[in-house]
Formats: sequence, C-alpha cells, structure tokens
Amino acid sequence: MSLTKRDKKHLWHPLTQHKLHSEHLAIAKAKNAILIDDNGNEYIDGIASWYTCMYGHCNEYITQKVSAQMQQLDHVVFAGFTHEPAIKLSEELIKILPNNQEKLFFSDNGSTSVDIAIKMSLQYHFNQGEKRGKVIALEGGFHGDTFGAMSVSGLSVYNGPFEDFFIDVARIPVPTKENILSVKKQFLQLIQENKVASFIFEPIVQGAAAMQMHDPSLLDELISLAKENNVLTIADEVMTGFGKTGSYFASDYLQNKPDIICLSKSLTAGLVPMAITSCTQKVYDAFLSNDISKGFFHGHTYSANPIACTAALAGIELLQTEVIQQQIKKITLKHQTFANEIKSHPKVKTTRQQGVIFALDLDVEMERYGNLRNKLFNFFMQNGVCLRPLGNTIYILAPFVITNQQLDKIYATIKKALEIL
Repeated sequence: MSLTKRDKKHLWHPLTQHKLHSEHLAIAKAKNAILIDDNGNEYIDGIASWYTCMYGHCNEYITQKVSAQMQQLDHVVFAGFTHEPAIKLSEELIKILPNNQEKLFFSDNGSTSVDIAIKMSLQYHFNQGEKRGKVIALEGGFHGDTFGAMSVSGLSVYNGPFEDFFIDVARIPVPTKENILSVKKQFLQLIQENKVASFIFEPIVQGAAAMQMHDPSLLDELISLAKENNVLTIADEVMTGFGKTGSYFASDYLQNKPDIICLSKSLTAGLVPMAITSCTQKVYDAFLSNDISKGFFHGHTYSANPIACTAALAGIELLQTEVIQQQIKKITLKHQTFANEIKSHPKVKTTRQQGVIFALDLDVEMERYGNLRNKLFNFFMQNGVCLRPLGNTIYILAPFVITNQQLDKIYATIKKALEIL
C-alpha cells in the first residue's frame, strides 16, 4: 500500500478540509533546497518548508552537531536543572538579538511563544498592582493557533468558532504614510480609554497576510507612544527572524526596540521544534519577588531540550558565516532583478521584497479561475517547484542555500504560470 493511502487511514493534517483535499504527497527525503517524493520526483522547496529550513534540509553541519549531542544528553527537565546547550545558546543568541534583550524563556512552537509573551505582559502589570486586560494588535496580523495567539490574530477565517473565548483585543490598521495620523490618534485613544497591557505586531512583514510589508519608521511611532504609556511592545519574529529580512531580526530596522520578542521556526533550522520568548531586564525584574505567586508559572515538558538547543546553536553559527551572509545578499539582489522584470506584466498588480522574502499580487479576476490558489499550487508542483500561494499572492521564501539555477527555475515557473492564466 502506498504512503498516500496509508496516510488516509489515520492522519488529520493541519489547515486542511479533508472532504476537499484527501490526497497528500509523500516526501521520502530532502537535501539542501530539494524535496524528493516517494516516486523519486524532485521539487525545489521555495518556501523552506514554512520558513524553517533556511540552511537547507539535512544540513550536515547541523545534523552532526545534533547527533553528537544525542549521545551526551537527550533531555532533562528544565525546572530546577540547567545544561550547557541552553546556557551556550543564551549567550550566543543574546549577542545577535536587539541589544535591549536580556532574558530567554523556552517553549515548543511559535504559537506558544506568543501566548507566553501575552501572559508576560498581563502579569507584568498585575505584579505591580495594576490590572490591565486589553491587548492592541494590527489588522491582518497572524500570530498562531493557540488561544492567546488566536486572540491577537486578525484572520477570522481560522478563528470563528472560538471568538467568544478570546482575551480582550483591539485592532488598529497597519500604519501607512496616508493613515499614520489617524492610526496614532486611534492608538493613543485606545490607551487612554482602556487598561492596555501590550501592543503586538509582526515587524515589517505580515506573513499570513500574504507577505504584506510596512514601513518600520511608522511602526516606530506607535512603539514610541506605547513606551510613553508603559504599554509593553511585543514583536512576533517567528517568521521574520534569523536573517530573512536582510538583517538578523526585523526589529533591527526599528529605532524603538520591542520589550518582548517571539522566536521559533528557523530558530532550530527546521530540525526539531522549539521556541523562545525573549524580554528585557525590566520585564524580567517585574517577576522577582519573595512572593512566590509573582513568579511566571508557565512550563513546557520539553523546555530547552538539549537537542533543540544544539540545533539552534548550529544554525546561529551558520547564520553568521560569510557564506550565508553572501547568499542572503545574492538572493536579495536576484529578487530585486526579478521584480523589475515582472512588475510590468499585465497580470501582475504589485511586487514587494524585503531581504530574501519576495511576493507578487496577481491582477486577475479571481472568479474566472475558481480556486486560484489550489490551481497555482498544483501547477507549481507539476513543474517541480513547491510554492504555496496565499490567495492571489505568490511568494518566495527559499532556503539561504538555494542555487542560482534553482532560483531561476522558480522565477521561470512563475512566469510560465502567468502565461497560462
């Protein structure tokens, strides 16, 4: 029996309506920027498997480091114990994070890193005798699937059955040059009329909102207002972190640094799950007390797993190498060249790019094509390219190790798709 048929018997896939999509392609192995299915067909991984495998699949430097760690220490509870991989990771990660970050709290995935950040912000004020219950978020933001993360996400297609159970969230438009004055006014009014604990945002790029990009200088103005009013700021860098925007973190482009940063996805180079919520010394100090109840009582069984910490360390080491930094610059330049080539195409509405992230919006009548997203996805796969369009947006976020030839094939396949629409 094929893997696809065996899959159908017991597995329930994420973000899938199985009544409409019952078939799932079996991937047997992967290397660098290539996925290989169980029939030997190859696909260029144009999205780094949801932005995780940025140093390539089965990177030997990372797998060798992790293999050695598995022989030394596989796991130990992180409550009451510590270990070298976690300590070393904290030392190396703090060096590349924005310089106001001082403390790291471990969890399992992007959603939990956001939940932790929200809980930190609520308890930060509670511990100082002030009960603040509202969070401000940007429209169109997506922060994850657990309840806190869902609450601050603006994509209601995912959230409908659960909205009655959410925390108290107010949403404001993404700031632009045209609306910045009205957005600042709305933002300040929300702060003055409510007990606002925190402001959460995806810096520069909103991933699930079809890679929408915004001006960091305008976001800076909102962060400044938040800080003036003792509202904690939370940067969700689960997608943007670790080199994708051209700098180590998207928050590097901000003058006003966030109080809390959420990290996951390529944190561990796509090898194993782990997340980190970092914060300033100021946030951490609000939990220090002789009163045990003021501690942060949140814990995950696999917190700071030594194997995951080792994978993260290896990834950070690679990120800082000249080879990877040059690759980031190369991909950035090739994206810019492709954008210039294709932006005048009659079926391209807009293009945008930040670091290794590229997106184009199709200027087509969606009704003519039925489920355009699925048709495009199938077309790309049939042509040996793994891209997952978001509505009428095609985006590329490939591994740093992708070759010029592989990038050119992605571009050529996108051009071919435009011609058949």
